[in-house]
Amino acid sequence: MPLAISHMGVVLGVLVILWSGITAGFGLYLQSCCAQYLDRGTASFFALSQLTYPNAAVMFDGAIAIKCFGVGVSYLIIIGDLMPGVVQGFVGGSPAYDYLVDRHFWVTAFMLIIIPLSYLRRLDSLKYTSIAALISMAYLVVLVVYHFVEGDTLADRGPVRIIHWAGPVPTLSSLPVIVFAFTCHQNMFSILNEIDNNSHFRTTGVVFASIGSAAATYILVAITGYLSFGDNVGGNIVSMYPPGLWATIGRAAIVILVMFSYPLQCHPCRASVDAVLRWRPKPSSSGNDNSPHRHPLLGSRGSRAPEMSDLRFSVITTTILVLSYVVAMTVSSLEAVLAYVGSTGSTSISFILPGLFYYKISSPDSLTHQRLMKEDDEAAEDMLADDSDDGNGDNDSIQTRPLTESGVLRRSTRHWRRTLLRKLSLALAVYGVVVMVVCLVTNSLFIASN
Repeated sequence: MPLAISHMGVVLGVLVILWSGITAGFGLYLQSCCAQYLDRGTASFFALSQLTYPNAAVMFDGAIAIKCFGVGVSYLIIIGDLMPGVVQGFVGGSPAYDYLVDRHFWVTAFMLIIIPLSYLRRLDSLKYTSIAALISMAYLVVLVVYHFVEGDTLADRGPVRIIHWAGPVPTLSSLPVIVFAFTCHQNMFSILNEIDNNSHFRTTGVVFASIGSAAATYILVAITGYLSFGDNVGGNIVSMYPPGLWATIGRAAIVILVMFSYPLQCHPCRASVDAVLRWRPKPSSSGNDNSPHRHPLLGSRGSRAPEMSDLRFSVITTTILVLSYVVAMTVSSLEAVLAYVGSTGSTSISFILPGLFYYKISSPDSLTHQRLMKEDDEAAEDMLADDSDDGNGDNDSIQTRPLTESGVLRRSTRHWRRTLLRKLSLALAVYGVVVMVVCLVTNSLFIASN
């Protein structure tokens, strides 16, 4: 983030962070809206694909699986790259045993911790490891802010841009860093399935809290980190601080953060791989939710993937772990591959799929949409009737008339909001395509220049 701000300038950089948070949050909000069309606990990309674009479901889930797998592998590579430096920072000089500075040893050692966490079925089971990851991130934030307040990096600080930018090419090269920093959409459906209170107000609050806290953290680290080093700032700001105990703990905090983040990538990767393996092409008539025939896996509102058996769950998880380990052990840099995977996979998950899914499933011609709207209208009328009741059960014509007018007004307001939301969802999908093209072109130019 500090490096991205150095390319954009402080003002433009903060605006881009806020804009990226808003668009990512809107994608999460659309996912929560799409989940309302499905039975409780069955929300997934697979289920929505069956309702909207059944014959394209394999491409959607394939993109999600590749993206999550690539990010998981990058976490293992980060562990292998940082741990030798962490050991040297703690013991000083060269360790007595050479294997302590061997990246392959540390990738193998941390896999022993990651493996049991990756076999947990529910995201809720990872809440304690997630707390540890958040504590590690909090330490990194404090470390950056502390050095800024202390001012011990001013001797190495370069020029600082507040309004001016470094140019369009450097700015566009940093755009993916900010845009993809908010990508968490692969786990949104699992959260919606497991959360105790899945009311619209509650899920919207979760989205606002998550995106808001992330944006605030990014802005704080970006500004304080950039002002500490100016245009001399590097991609990994922790490595720029003077060697010492606190900087070494910071590197260890990064290792803990990515170690506990790996299972959060394995969880959606496993679900998407399972969906890809189950996928079968459908006749065109069965892909229409207006058809009177119902797929055997369809619920009352939509389709859902059957529960994975223990054997299937173990085989898919083991395969993901083994492939991740092999790739991390044999490849030391995945920058080029991850650049393209991130540009396509992250953009699809964050913007394109949420926008397309909601635009399709909320079509007024969709029977699924009409059924849900009827349920909402009946619930709203029941609520109005309860509010208008005088307590004696006597709703005379004087009470019924304003009830009807109020019901019509509320129905009209809801219709206007749904129409606007549908247009914005299409705009988000188009925005995602633009971001994808820009990121792919920028990555291609960057790789070619190197």
